[in-house]
Parts: sequence; C-alpha cells; structure tokens
Amino acid sequence: MFFLSLIEHTLRLPPHLLNLPLDQAIKGELETLFLDKVIANLGLCVSVYDIRNIDGGFIFPGDGASTFTVNFRLIMFRPFVGEVLSGEVEESDAKGLRLSLGFFKDITLPAHLLPNPSKFGEDGKWTWDFNGTELPIEKEDEIRFKVHSIRYPPIPVEQEKDAKPFAPMVITASIDFDGLGPISWWV
Repeated sequence: MFFLSLIEHTLRLPPHLLNLPLDQAIKGELETLFLDKVIANLGLCVSVYDIRNIDGGFIFPGDGASTFTVNFRLIMFRPFVGEVLSGEVEESDAKGLRLSLGFFKDITLPAHLLPNPSKFGEDGKWTWDFNGTELPIEKEDEIRFKVHSIRYPPIPVEQEKDAKPFAPMVITASIDFDGLGPISWWV
C-alpha cells in the first residue's frame, strides 16, 4: 500500500529561504511541491521520507535563487491490484458506490462489481439479496473491498462547468468476494 520512491529533482530555492539550514529549506520546498499530489504510475505522495543527496547551488544570471539537484525519497500511497482495504461509504447512486479511505476519496465501486444479486432501491441504498435475506449498504458504513484496478487518467485540456473535479488517480474496487462488503455483514 505504501512505497518508497527515489526521485531526482532540480529544485529552485527562493532567496528568502537561504537563511534556514539548507536541508530544512529544501525539505520544506519539496513538501510544498509534492505533498498531497499524485505522480502518474507512482501514486499519491504522503510524505518526504529523507533527502539522500544535494548537489549544486548554482545561481543563474538574473535570478537570485539557488538551483540544486536533489535526490530524495517519497512515501507514496499506491495499493496493488488484489489488495484488500477498509474504507467508508461516501456516496451511493444507481451506478454504484464511492468510497473513501479518509485521506483518499477517489475510489469507485461500480454496480457490476457488487455481490450478485444486488439492487438499488428507491431509498438510494444498495442491498444484497443473500439467500432471501436483504443486507443493506448504508452511507458511512465501514466497508472492506478489494482493489480491482488503478488508473491514472490523462489531464483534460478542457473541463465542463458541471463536471466532477478531475481525479489524477482512480481506484476501482470490488466487493464480489467472500468476506468483503460492510463489516456488519460478517460480524
């Protein structure tokens, strides 16, 4: 679920930060640049783990900032396909569910990956018919799910006004296996 990724980045350090210790100033700038951002095929940056190497300190003509080449490691959130995670139901509609881990909310659970037979009711909830017993999926239920796929969609050039906000990393989930679904189903 969490990985260390080694990154090399050319970093411009503004002059007002040069009064701080170099490693502290660079770590602050790296956190500003990378924290809570998705890097395609790496995942969501959770934290700067450490700084391995700092080279340079060049000041280009006409610029008062120092430029450094920095090697550092980031803690990245990127679950693997097939991993079982526990989250919370955020939304429910006829297309399926939207789940949240608290710090990451772009998890979709499409209707075809719900247990069979499931139905969407007029009350806006999904229910699973298990041998004649209806088991509902409520909003804010703690839910155990399996990662079905992870996508990094391309950044749209234009976005319609009423479109959902762009999600740079989308996890598709499934609960169509034994032991998955709301925790209340299995306790």
